[in-house]
Amino acid sequence: MNLKPKEVLTEREVRRGMSVVIWDGLASEMMTTFTGSAFLVAMALLMGANNVQIGILAALPTFTNIFQLISIWLVRKFNNRRAIAVFCAFLARFPLVCIGLSALLFSGSSISILIFFLFFYYLFGSIAGPAWNSWMKDLIPENMLGGYFSRRSRYNQILDVVFSILLATLLDFVKSRYPEYELHVYAIFFIIAGVVGTIGGYVLSFAPEPQSYLSNANILSLFKQPLKDNNFRRLLIFNSAWVFALNIATPFFIVFMMKAMGLAISYIIILSIISQLSSIMTIRIWGTFADRYSNKTIIALSAPIYITCILAWCFIGVYSYLYINLILLAGIHIFTGISTAGINLSLTNIGLKLAPREDAIVYLSVKNIITAFFSSIGPLVGGVLADYFANRSLLITAQWSSSGITKVGKLVALHQWNFLFLIGALLALLSMELLAHVNEVGEVDKDVVKKVMRKSIKRDLKEYFLIGNIISWHEQLRTIIKLKKRNV
Repeated sequence: MNLKPKEVLTEREVRRGMSVVIWDGLASEMMTTFTGSAFLVAMALLMGANNVQIGILAALPTFTNIFQLISIWLVRKFNNRRAIAVFCAFLARFPLVCIGLSALLFSGSSISILIFFLFFYYLFGSIAGPAWNSWMKDLIPENMLGGYFSRRSRYNQILDVVFSILLATLLDFVKSRYPEYELHVYAIFFIIAGVVGTIGGYVLSFAPEPQSYLSNANILSLFKQPLKDNNFRRLLIFNSAWVFALNIATPFFIVFMMKAMGLAISYIIILSIISQLSSIMTIRIWGTFADRYSNKTIIALSAPIYITCILAWCFIGVYSYLYINLILLAGIHIFTGISTAGINLSLTNIGLKLAPREDAIVYLSVKNIITAFFSSIGPLVGGVLADYFANRSLLITAQWSSSGITKVGKLVALHQWNFLFLIGALLALLSMELLAHVNEVGEVDKDVVKKVMRKSIKRDLKEYFLIGNIISWHEQLRTIIKLKKRNV
């Protein structure tokens, strides 16, 4: 296996590398689907995990990013990003097989064992991450970043949808017919994920790497360099505040649906698929406009939608009818998928764009390490708050009384989980104020982008209908109000 970088890559090699990275992404996505958040949380709850342990599981992927300093040291020592990414990918997949085998062979397998092996899975994945990011920055032409990664994400999401349906159906069948084997099914999922992930790491080894040139500065001075960059530091502050706010609430959406609402895993997966499909339908549009205008503008458009979705979770459970709650959940997941497609794509790309080419791995690692710290604190704070609000509630009602008839309707019913959602949404809203201080080359005012997007929508309603309504809802509402005033 020849993993040495090349001085110059031909156009054919670049195209081949881009194709290989697509296939590696599909393998990684399949691995993630088998061990995804819904299945992982369901397995943890089956093993008796409490709120704090759920918070720890949610914090692990981001907490281990602190160890990305190891990746910087390895890249500086060996100057071979492909070898580091590939070998760490192999090492990261092995713990998944260990989790599956321990749950399959030992009946007393505990949540502690799950957390222990997942730590190493996320650890080696975190070490591979900066090397992979820097490698991709040099491999993928900068003017194609948004379009390429949106296409890669779209393929991954389609695969995730297909496998999620199959796995959820299988789990519901086993749970209803053979409940004693439910944990064994999760164990097999982890073993398959480990094997497929290993194959993906092998496929990734065929992608070429252009030779990188690193400075000889001390590693600690390199670490300080991004912090001295005023604009990049402002991005770090915004990104850190944003992920902290979101991670107080988002890791507990699945727990809320399983424990508070009693939804079956198939319902949760279907809702997740709805979100994925919404993301698939819109991610190419976000990517196109991010390349044409700026990532910051896309964040400014999509983040308020996501915050509104988090607030909407506070109203889930207000009504006792299941179908009403399911309709609300479906709407939330649709707009969550649309908004997160733009947010995640733009947050990744703006970091790549603002990082200098020669020090990209340092800048990206510092970004990941600092945001990881705040992101990992979020679920832990959320777990503690969930326990604190376990025996507390807030109910706001509206009462109508007339001749012999009294009707009482619930307006807001906050309890253990809803408090988390409200706190997370409010903090996310406050963090948006920090985005205005970040400067991006080619930045265009969001109002201008709205007008351009509306024109594109009119040219192709079938493709752009959803986004068109989202970005112009306030103008539509204003028009309706004016018409009503005229009629009065």
